[in-house]
Amino acid sequence: MRGFHAALPDYSPTPLTELPLLAGELGVGRVFVKDESCRLGLPAFKALGASWAVHRAVSERAVSGKEPGPVTLVTATDGNHGRAVARMARLLGQHAHIFVPQGVHPQAVAAIVAEQAQVTEIAGSYDEAVRLAARAAAAPDAVLVQDTAWPGYEQIPGWIVEGYSTLCAEIDEQLTAEGVVEGPDLVSIPVGVGSLAQAVVTHYRSRPSGRAPALLSVEPEAAACVLKSLTLGEPVSVTTGETIMAGLNCGTPSSIAWPCLQGGLDAAVAIPDADSTRAAAHLAALDVSSGPCGAAALAGLRAVLTGVGSEERRTALGLEVTSVVVLLSTEGPAANPHSTVDR
Repeated sequence: MRGFHAALPDYSPTPLTELPLLAGELGVGRVFVKDESCRLGLPAFKALGASWAVHRAVSERAVSGKEPGPVTLVTATDGNHGRAVARMARLLGQHAHIFVPQGVHPQAVAAIVAEQAQVTEIAGSYDEAVRLAARAAAAPDAVLVQDTAWPGYEQIPGWIVEGYSTLCAEIDEQLTAEGVVEGPDLVSIPVGVGSLAQAVVTHYRSRPSGRAPALLSVEPEAAACVLKSLTLGEPVSVTTGETIMAGLNCGTPSSIAWPCLQGGLDAAVAIPDADSTRAAAHLAALDVSSGPCGAAALAGLRAVLTGVGSEERRTALGLEVTSVVVLLSTEGPAANPHSTVDR
């Protein structure tokens, strides 16, 4: 996987930045932020999954004997995933048709259009955009490249998750260079439908050596489908509300992510918009560019490690004053004024 991404234009490992002031505030040994504000020439991590999935989908179609010629890559998005699919389509000489739900900022739509994609804006929610994209992709010359799975549609979302593994491999190498040879003690992950969290769980729960870190998922209070599902012990859908963390505004966990999340997450938290806003401002003051979704990793960690009951939560997560924490800041502030992670 790493070799595939390394061969793409604009590839380089994104920074892993140490923030000693945050470590002091949170009472841990070291805090690092994985800064995904510039990934493969785009302002979010999404290009890792989209590039691999598009490559695999186009390759599979070529060897299957289906009609040759360009295909239309179809997806639904709030910004970053759709833009990444459109970018790959343009680079590979394919077409792209991107469905965007109500409320997506014109700047995000313009960025997708600039990739020479057809954009269909709908009056409904993200979930409705996904349904319409799936319907459009039923055409013979179309392929759905969606970053959430449901029964009967799981292969391509699985490839997207595989693509995200490059991010985890980079973290391992970067921590080793910083003298952290056994890996982190905790990773904080913004979660929408759960695809990125699935990749992180898969990576750290399958390591042959080194300590297994605690894994924390962070969602908006307006769309805490993973937290609700974990509480009930089964995947459920929730009615979503408005949030500045629009890319985390997902009502249903991905079907292939759910088993990994249920078995691999150590904690889950839902945060209000105000906490994400404060976290983004704090990261900016520390010279880390982060949008609301990316800053959710810090906001969620603060919610867990401070306030009433924090000592019990620290103990449950195995954290000490020497612990190493990694925050996944999944996007830059210009990625989309409404921000995206799993969409």
